[in-house]
Amino acid sequence: MEKTIPGEKFDLGVCYYPEQWPEAMWADDYRRMREIGFTIVRMGEFAWNFFEPEEGVFTFDLFDRAIDLAHEHGLQVILGTPTATPPAWMTYKYPEILNATFEGVQYQHGLRRHYNYSSPIYRDYCAKITEAMATHYANHPGVVGWQIDNELNCEVNVFYAEADHKAFRTWVQEKYGSLDALNQAWGTVFWNQSYSDWEQVHLPRPAPTKSANPHQALDEKRFISDNTISFARLQSDILRQLAPAQWITTNGMFGHLDSHALTDELLDFFSYDSYPNFTTIWNDADRRDPLMDRSYSNQLTKIRSISPTFCVMEQQSGPGGWVNTMGQSAPKPGQMRLWTYQSVAHGADMLLYFRWRTATFGTEIYWHGINDYHNRPNRRVAEATTISRELGKIGELIAGSRFTAEVAILHDYDNEWDGEFDIWHGPLTKESEYSWGKALQFSHIPYNYLYVQEKTTLGDLSRYKVLIYPHPAIMSEETAELLKQYVAGGGKLIFGARSGYKDQRGHCRMTPFPGLVAELCGITMEDFTLVLNEATTPHMRWIDGGDEASTPARLFNDILHPENDNVQTLALFDGDYYAGKPALTRNPYGSGEAYYFGAAFSREIADGLIRRLGLAPATTGWAELPPEVEVAIRVKQDRRFAFILNYTGKPVKANLLQELEDLLEGEQVSVGELEIAPYGVKVFAL
Repeated sequence: MEKTIPGEKFDLGVCYYPEQWPEAMWADDYRRMREIGFTIVRMGEFAWNFFEPEEGVFTFDLFDRAIDLAHEHGLQVILGTPTATPPAWMTYKYPEILNATFEGVQYQHGLRRHYNYSSPIYRDYCAKITEAMATHYANHPGVVGWQIDNELNCEVNVFYAEADHKAFRTWVQEKYGSLDALNQAWGTVFWNQSYSDWEQVHLPRPAPTKSANPHQALDEKRFISDNTISFARLQSDILRQLAPAQWITTNGMFGHLDSHALTDELLDFFSYDSYPNFTTIWNDADRRDPLMDRSYSNQLTKIRSISPTFCVMEQQSGPGGWVNTMGQSAPKPGQMRLWTYQSVAHGADMLLYFRWRTATFGTEIYWHGINDYHNRPNRRVAEATTISRELGKIGELIAGSRFTAEVAILHDYDNEWDGEFDIWHGPLTKESEYSWGKALQFSHIPYNYLYVQEKTTLGDLSRYKVLIYPHPAIMSEETAELLKQYVAGGGKLIFGARSGYKDQRGHCRMTPFPGLVAELCGITMEDFTLVLNEATTPHMRWIDGGDEASTPARLFNDILHPENDNVQTLALFDGDYYAGKPALTRNPYGSGEAYYFGAAFSREIADGLIRRLGLAPATTGWAELPPEVEVAIRVKQDRRFAFILNYTGKPVKANLLQELEDLLEGEQVSVGELEIAPYGVKVFAL
């Protein structure tokens, strides 16, 4: 069952913290929220002390008044369980609930997310506060849903408290059943690591070098994910039982967490926190044509793989930054609106800005909200009002529509987690997904992410004409068979270097590379090498020539050997000792084709494959757009909606090939040249 936003309406709102403001301000805040057009607020996720000021004493007076007043003003409330910030009375009395570093140094009370998921004491307190809140607010007409915790695995996504080592030990016992099976899975015969008693088993710990057992490290990530889901399930089960009429979600997508399993098992839909301005400090400045804030479309695409329609629980509205880190410049006029429609274009049917007013104290005094400290009108308030008015026009029309694409990038958690530790394949995926995202966006070809899971079916794959699975080092027999069926049925599948050679334990198979997909691709590896020096990176040369006749083959090189006469070599290596050897091949398989590229994908190589695959822009027949803009298509029944987003601070020209309905302006737009304003947005009915 797909997990999506319920209903056929669009809710726009804001995060609000009544405990941080004098009560005399609440009514005016709510009044102005409604004047803007907001319909929903989130609160409570950091307020444990107000719900339980001392152990076992529950008080709801402050939030009763805050929620009642919000309801009186026509605002729905999302209530957060406050388990991201355990109170000081608890951490003082029970320090074992605190997390610890890899070296075993215990974190102390302060900031947030300083706890561990494994402590039985902490789980008991989390169950009690969730039960008390659910019992109290289950029938409140103003509370529409629940957010579990806040940003699970944010700040820190590894856990080394004593309780975590114990929980991990139990997890591996249940997974493997015997020490013999564990020793075999972890290859402990290597370097004499074999275990003879379960008490000897721990999470990775400090060693003479930074290296660790790679199979243990992979299981560590799997355990953290399962343990996080178990922690969330504790709360979800209580909420389902005591508050069945209210929906459940959680926010953020962070490391070492299978968000797909979390959502499938526990949530009604998934929520994301979108802060595109992070790219001003995190994006690689030396990349040509960087995606910058546009790269968040790639993140939103991953969210859409979890929930086809979803909530953005925190949408950036102002400059961001903690007091001592993460400083960001202010969004330029129009960017808040642009980023809002970026989220909507990719599937958001509910969106809340962070936050209503900038905090005047604490770590986030520079994480600015819609209102400034002084509470006077500003351009962000005006921009939010414009957005609200526009979504008031089109919200019901687009709500429930689904993003559509003919191309998907395949991804899976095992390779993501194994690749964190394994430098022989992990860095390749990051490079290739970035390059493919850039190439597809700039070519105006919408794409999805499709996470390969045990439940993935041939039908899931067959929705797409082209699948890109950049570097799946770990591959199961079941996945390999599924991919063969997809290609045999007419699909086109593209692999990159280091594909298919590991089993699910992370062991290398004793078969020619690329392992389980060698027959599908029609090739084996004649040789291979890491490419460590950018200056001496070999190029690949397209045999059919073209503008991109020679392009770097980055990070890793698989030198390919065709194994049948039907394999076509599309490009050769043009450097080093393997110059003239195949670098890119195409193998007919059934009614489809399997491609194998022996390196990490660059933008240029992805562009070259897009042309040779004959992939057409989503604008074909109705518009010609410059590369500065992104196009996204959402479909509802027989209606199609095109979102056009200009990420530049200058006007750009589009050429309309047919008359279109401009939904935001409420008018027909004629054939011919159309100017899109700096950071401008157009939504057309096709």
